[in-house]
Amino acid sequence: MDIQAIIAAPTAHPLRWPRPLAVLGLAALCAQSVLAQPASQAPAEIGKIVQVVGEASLEGQPVQAGTPVLEGQRLRTGANGYLYIQTADQGFFILRPNSAARVPAYRIDAAHPAQSQFKFELEQGVARSISGRAVPAARQNYRFNTPVAAIGVLGTDFTVFTTPSLTRVAVSSGGVIVSGFGEGCQAEGLGPCQNPSRQQLLAQQAGYMLQVSRDSVAPQLLRGAPLAPDTLNPPRPDEPSKTLAPTTGAAPDTSLAPLKMSNLDDVQRSGLAPAPAVPPAILWGRWQPIADQPVNMDLATAMQQGKLGALSSHFAVLRSHDAPWVMPQQAAASFQLKGYQAQVQAGGRATPAALENGQLTIQFAQRSFTTSFDLVQGGERQVLHAQGALDAQGSFSNPSQFMGNSMVVQGLVGQPAGAASALQAGYVFQSRLDALRNASGVTFWSTR
Repeated sequence: MDIQAIIAAPTAHPLRWPRPLAVLGLAALCAQSVLAQPASQAPAEIGKIVQVVGEASLEGQPVQAGTPVLEGQRLRTGANGYLYIQTADQGFFILRPNSAARVPAYRIDAAHPAQSQFKFELEQGVARSISGRAVPAARQNYRFNTPVAAIGVLGTDFTVFTTPSLTRVAVSSGGVIVSGFGEGCQAEGLGPCQNPSRQQLLAQQAGYMLQVSRDSVAPQLLRGAPLAPDTLNPPRPDEPSKTLAPTTGAAPDTSLAPLKMSNLDDVQRSGLAPAPAVPPAILWGRWQPIADQPVNMDLATAMQQGKLGALSSHFAVLRSHDAPWVMPQQAAASFQLKGYQAQVQAGGRATPAALENGQLTIQFAQRSFTTSFDLVQGGERQVLHAQGALDAQGSFSNPSQFMGNSMVVQGLVGQPAGAASALQAGYVFQSRLDALRNASGVTFWSTR
C-alpha cells in the first residue's frame, strides 16, 4: 500500500462497494423508549453520597457522606457546593456549585440487563456523569435531560452545563448523542432521540462541545479549550462559583470553563475511582474532514505510534506499537461496541449517523470473523453485516460480495499492553445503501 499516495489523494483509493442493501425498516422520528414504572413501585435507591463539599442538600435537607439517594429526590448545591454520588453499579453523578438535579429512574434489572432504565435531569448548573457497569447493556434506555436537550450515551464520561435556555456538553471518555427537544424528541422518552438533527460527540474530538439553545434546537458544534483540570488555579472547597450564563444575544462563547474537570472530581483521593481504563491497543479516528465533520486524528503522528491496518477516504485504524500482536490462545472472543464515527453521504453532503446493537465475534481457531450493527439516521434503520477472514498478523477483512455481505470491512485486533485478559479491535467500513447514498465510518470494540 502506497501510504503517501493515498494521503495525497484519499478519494482515489476507496474500499470496494458491496451490493445495495434494501432498507429493512423505518422507525418513526419519535420512536423512543418510554419510562415505564408502576405507580405502586417504591422508589429505588440510585446510590449513596460519598463526598460533600460546601453547601449541598437532598430534598431541602443538609446531607453528609453515606446518605442514600432515592429516585426522584431533588439534589441542590450552593455557591460553594460539590456533591458526589456513587451509583449502585459503581458509576458517579457529580454536581458542581449552584446546580439542581434529580434522578427520576435508576432501575438495574440483573436478570434482564437490557431492560434496565436510567434517567437523569439537570435543571441548572454543571454536572458530570460517569456511566456505571449496568449502563452499557441498556444504552437504549439511558437518558440525561436538561431544560432544552436530551443526551444519550455510548458508554461515557461527560460533563453538562445548562441554564433554562442553553445547554453545552463536553466528553472526556466515550461519546454522547445530543438532540434538542422538538418533533421526534420528547423529554418523556428514554435513550437517544432519533430526530434527524441529532449530533454525536466523541472524546476523540478534543476541545469540542455541542451546544443546544431554546431558539435553535439543532446541536451546534463549537470549539473551545481542551477538557482538562485547571492546574494553574485549582479550585478550593470554599471556591465561589463562576458566572456560567452566556451573554444574551452575544456571539457564542466557545470557552469550556464551566465544563473543565474540577480537581475535586479526582475521586481517587477518596479511593472511589472506577477501575482504571484499559490502555489502547487500537488507534482510530477521522483523518480527513468532510462537510462540518472535523478531523480528530493526525495520520502522520498516528503512523509513528502504530501499524496502519485500514485506511479509507476519511477514517483510519492502527495497532499501537506498544501492543505487539500475539495470536490469543482462546478459540473465540465476543466484543462490545465502545466507540464509532459514522456518516451517510448523498449528493456531495455528509451527515452523521448512529450505530446501535453492535456485534463483533472473532473466531481465532477458525481464523474468521462476523460483525453487524444497526445504522440509524433520522427515522431510518438499516442492518449492516459482514463476515470474512482473519490472518496470522491479526488483520481481518472481507471481499465485497462474499457470503452476502452488506458492507466492506477492514480492521485489526490487538491486546493492550499489561491487560492480559482484554482484547480490542477496530475497523473501517463502507456500504452502498442505495443508488444515491453511501455509508462509511470507523468502529472501536473491546472485550471489556
